[in-house]
Amino acid sequence: MAGIRSIEPVVTVITFNLERDGGPDEGGQPPQRWRDAHELLNEHQPDVLLRQEMTHSRDKGHRRLHAAEQLLKMRGFIGAPGTGNNPTGLFVRPSLFDVHQVFEHAPLWRTPPTHIIASLRDVPEVPIVMMSWHLAFNAPRGREREADEILAAADKTNAGMAFLGGGDANEYPHPTGELIPPIDWTSPKITDRMHMMHRTNAGPDGTRVSCTYADKTLLGAGLHNPARYAAHTLHQPDALGATAGWTKPGQGGKRRIDRDYADPWLINAVIKVEVIETTGISDHGAVKTVYSLAGMVEALRRNITALDAYDLAF
Repeated sequence: MAGIRSIEPVVTVITFNLERDGGPDEGGQPPQRWRDAHELLNEHQPDVLLRQEMTHSRDKGHRRLHAAEQLLKMRGFIGAPGTGNNPTGLFVRPSLFDVHQVFEHAPLWRTPPTHIIASLRDVPEVPIVMMSWHLAFNAPRGREREADEILAAADKTNAGMAFLGGGDANEYPHPTGELIPPIDWTSPKITDRMHMMHRTNAGPDGTRVSCTYADKTLLGAGLHNPARYAAHTLHQPDALGATAGWTKPGQGGKRRIDRDYADPWLINAVIKVEVIETTGISDHGAVKTVYSLAGMVEALRRNITALDAYDLAF
């Protein structure tokens, strides 16, 4: 990815679950893992950052949130803590985006999303719905309700708005077109029975079936996952790489559970997707989606034909 900004102006979106916000303070300051994470993020120059597990970023008057703003030179927002006390966050680069509204969500969510309305300065007349989410780790029905709420926000595209969101889905992509085979929940290698119940539903014959509701619902509604688009349209198969689970064979091993989504106009502006290696920093890789700035401008103005809904029978 080095040098991509020298080729053409771009807008970079990163979604990143930094495990437990890097840990508690050390000597009154954010720990080394947190500092390493933000150094890594700065190397990749995000313009929109969708964060999960901002565990300590509400403490002491949001001190760590403001420290991240200063380090990244971005404007930051943080969601309500929820029952898991592990809030989401969202950052935008103020030289590119203006922020017009910030929403708070009802207790329906285990971890409420961070949800704003922004606009690209080059296209101030078009609102962009931006969301950072972390779906319930423990409840298939909870994730279904949360995905339906994401869809309610994305429905604003019918009123001329744009949509850009993502996060840790805590469940799997629809298997069609994926590179990582689905988990065989009957395998003796699956030893974490609690995790299996968190991430599966009972099939017609009683066997366990992986939860894919969020991905199926968002794709079915006409949103697009940039990694799929990059892999199948831009010939970048590595975009479909795993983002978590490398060290958890008893849970099914490596999986692509961190995903972002764009509306059917914006998706045409995607030029690159990659999974950023974060070993030693977090148990999740970061997903980096790069958009052409010129393409994003045309997409927001809807001068680009909307991409047809993804064919789940691909």
